[in-house]
Amino acid sequence: MEEYGGGDLLSEAMGSAARVVVVEDCVEAPGAFVLHLLLKRALASGGAAAFLALAQPFSHYDRVLRKMGCNLSLHRRNERLHFFELLGFPGGAREGTIADRFVQLYNEIQRLVEANRTGENAGQFTVIIDDASLLEIVALGSVNDVLDFLHYCFALTSEMNCTLVVLIHEDIYADEENIGLLLHLRYIADLVIKAAPLSTGLAADVHGQLSVVNKGTFGEQRAKAQKVWNFHFKVKENGADFFYPGTRH
Repeated sequence: MEEYGGGDLLSEAMGSAARVVVVEDCVEAPGAFVLHLLLKRALASGGAAAFLALAQPFSHYDRVLRKMGCNLSLHRRNERLHFFELLGFPGGAREGTIADRFVQLYNEIQRLVEANRTGENAGQFTVIIDDASLLEIVALGSVNDVLDFLHYCFALTSEMNCTLVVLIHEDIYADEENIGLLLHLRYIADLVIKAAPLSTGLAADVHGQLSVVNKGTFGEQRAKAQKVWNFHFKVKENGADFFYPGTRH
């Protein structure tokens, strides 16, 4: 992920060059706003994105991002945003097995990434999945098929120099028997951004706290490069504010 500046704590904590970003949230502290910020940034400065939407239709994201100063409809028309509405994925039995549908989806994403590399407007490409928890549900519980698909997308980050961003709901994986998908995403992530409720309870001017684990991106240097940032956030219509505890005026 490029460093986008702006002086906010999230940008500073993320740093630069992360290839895989995992956003974890829970019912008490939804992390969709982080995904919206990352989508806006992915489309900035000539970037392009493939957005795999399982949680909401296009109209929802378009409405939210428009308040943030980002016109998704325009980016879609200009083929900067490639939107996959997967609310009905993987479709009926006539369309093939779940594994077949995942292969078809991956092939389409790979084609877009390759086209973005060679086109006259080539730039950074980001694949965003909203969200992995629903991807597992529409795969009828086939975790292996989901893991295979994520592995293919992960391979693109090194082979095609693109970025993968995935949202997942941590609280639905409390059962240790079903935690495999969450652990896999944490393992491959360069950045883990976790939204959680305030430990002190609800507050009018603070909506929750973010923990950003920056694991670094350089092989044997990963352990040395790891940094953990903790700060609060307040979600607004046009974005979000980030601040350290006790600094909110």
